[in-house]
Amino acid sequence: MCMTGVAWKSARTYAFVELCMASPILLSTSFSGSAMPTLDHIASYRIQPDPESPKLSRPIVGVDQEGQPISSQVIEERPLTIYLNAQEIVTAMTIGDYPEYLAVGFLKNQGMLKPGERITEVEFDEELDVVVVRTDTASNYEEKLAKKTRTSGCAVGTVFGDMMEGVDAVDLPSTTVQTSWLYTLSHLINRTPSLYLETGAIHGTVLCEADQPLVYMEDVGRHNAVDKISGWMHLENETPDQKILYTTGRLTSEMVIKTALMGIPVLVSRSGFTAWGVDIAQQVGLTLIGRMRGRKFTCLSGADRLIFDIDPDTVPDEPKKNRRKSAVDD
Repeated sequence: MCMTGVAWKSARTYAFVELCMASPILLSTSFSGSAMPTLDHIASYRIQPDPESPKLSRPIVGVDQEGQPISSQVIEERPLTIYLNAQEIVTAMTIGDYPEYLAVGFLKNQGMLKPGERITEVEFDEELDVVVVRTDTASNYEEKLAKKTRTSGCAVGTVFGDMMEGVDAVDLPSTTVQTSWLYTLSHLINRTPSLYLETGAIHGTVLCEADQPLVYMEDVGRHNAVDKISGWMHLENETPDQKILYTTGRLTSEMVIKTALMGIPVLVSRSGFTAWGVDIAQQVGLTLIGRMRGRKFTCLSGADRLIFDIDPDTVPDEPKKNRRKSAVDD
């Protein structure tokens, strides 16, 4: 490994960043002794969780291990039926926020909204829990609906038709990623008030650019959270080129496929990998980083994008109170 111009304490520093790579890009660093940024140092989220919303969770009274009364805040879960024009597509279990983004993102990630197809209206009926996405072209997905594959995800873990459809055409940008960004994002996201910190039993996905978290979505299924991000990007005309997707869930084949089809070149998670997820990431040239905890991470695909601009020894360790379940249990 080339260490030209790098003032590491010693070569053992690499033990803190577990990598699967050939020739990393290394730059000198001046971060030693500096404190990690706080939420005040980063631009505000465009969308962030609302853990105080009474629509998303409620207290339920029970007893603890000693038989004493206890009140626990529990996440809500409700069905949402998605229509494309006049055709019912799927009913998803969701926490109920941002149904329009979820519907559009789901249809887009399943290949049911084609490039150039114009959405004319997205209508949500709160009483019926139904979202109708209308386009300027007729659609008929009966055959594709009949040919569906159930994947390993929770909540909506379904891919219609061929899972690899469209992946071969993916051409991801060669965006570079500074490792200091990864530590900053992890530090900020894990301290952002969220439904997870309030109730648990939920996944989060955050759209980021450089070291700034932009849109933070949560849901009972990690696929739902990703679909909300995808729908937001589509409806807000947000480009994917310089983006990083941070998720709390496992790096499965479907998570990798969705990220690649969204055009996002980097996917990061606190949790672990599946072998097929890694295979697909390597096939499409997606940077796949898992087990992002405290000072450590593991990159199993696309390490050529990484620029090592910070000594992991200078990164504060993660306090136990901010650790998610995946920090100790994939």
